Amino acid sequence: MFPGGGAVPLRDRIITIRSGVIVDIMPANGLRAENKSPPVRHFDIIAPGFIDLQINGAGGVMFNDTPDTATLARMVAAARSGGTCHMLPTFITAPGTAYTAALDAVAAWDGPEIPGVHLEGPFLSSAKPGIHPREAIRRMNDGDVAILVAFAKSFAGRLLLTLAPEEVDPAHLETLHAAGIILFAGHSQATGSEIAKAAERGLCGVTHLFNACSQITARDPGVAGMALTDCRLVAGIIADGHHVDPVNLALAARMMKGRLCLVSDTMPTFGSAMQHFSIGERQVRLVDGRLQAGDGTLGGAHLGLDEAVRMMVSQAGISLEAALDMASGVPADILGLQDRYGRIEVGRPASLTCLDESLATQAVLVDGEMSGGEGGDTGA
Repeated sequence: MFPGGGAVPLRDRIITIRSGVIVDIMPANGLRAENKSPPVRHFDIIAPGFIDLQINGAGGVMFNDTPDTATLARMVAAARSGGTCHMLPTFITAPGTAYTAALDAVAAWDGPEIPGVHLEGPFLSSAKPGIHPREAIRRMNDGDVAILVAFAKSFAGRLLLTLAPEEVDPAHLETLHAAGIILFAGHSQATGSEIAKAAERGLCGVTHLFNACSQITARDPGVAGMALTDCRLVAGIIADGHHVDPVNLALAARMMKGRLCLVSDTMPTFGSAMQHFSIGERQVRLVDGRLQAGDGTLGGAHLGLDEAVRMMVSQAGISLEAALDMASGVPADILGLQDRYGRIEVGRPASLTCLDESLATQAVLVDGEMSGGEGGDTGA
């Protein structure tokens, strides 16, 4: 059992769960033969439940295409196969205020699997569109601010907004931050100075570090350099072997201890037999594990968080306890949910990701509800 927070594992532990809450953690030899509790489910590894801050689709559906609770249910089910317990469905750049449909869908969701929503765009830089439809990228206006602030004030969950800070009025950043919206820089050509100024106004993170952002040059750190060195900033990173070189994964993990989390950036192909889909007018195909448009532009990822953990351990050379924390504890901290998730402790909700020795998902529990088997005590 990995208790979380980067702590070393505790061997042969029994976790007892009642009414969705962890009520006891004890050595396995403390379970007496005459104990009449439900049968123990055995797993090689039990970790705090994975939290994905960036998931665009899964199970054959794309959140942008049909932003409703039926789509969310399919995404939740498919994401569990990669170890995800909790997620922020991510709505990417679309025309006008189409993003309001995503806000409404998440607000209508009833369950702990979705503690918030992530809007990635449309307030991005047209110089760094990535796979986002360039024609729908635009500047934020007063109407957008009013919509986002009203939603944040009425919504019990979290709203994460990815934007290009150099394209947003500084006063708007301050207003959004004051409303409790989590502000990340992404698809941004910002200079280091622009990122520093935005951080003073509430910017606190970077979306998919190293991808679709300004890089380190001799005379400017860019978005990437600021994320690595400014302790006010956290970041998500896509560890799929396609988006970021393993050396850069290792560099980020070394420089951003406690500030770097794993995200999937997963698309509809994950958890389904789908081999291609469209973003706007562009078709994206799955080719040897890589999602790409016809010109080679990356179009999200085909990735479970368990695979991202394996990549960080095998290719970036970080410890398993640190990699697991990047999938659970750090995103919990980013969302301000560190008192509920990211640790395995008595009194907390039983949100657990259970893995085998190869770090493949065997089952997940979300507030005590198990996917992948029957309930009861769990042991590792």
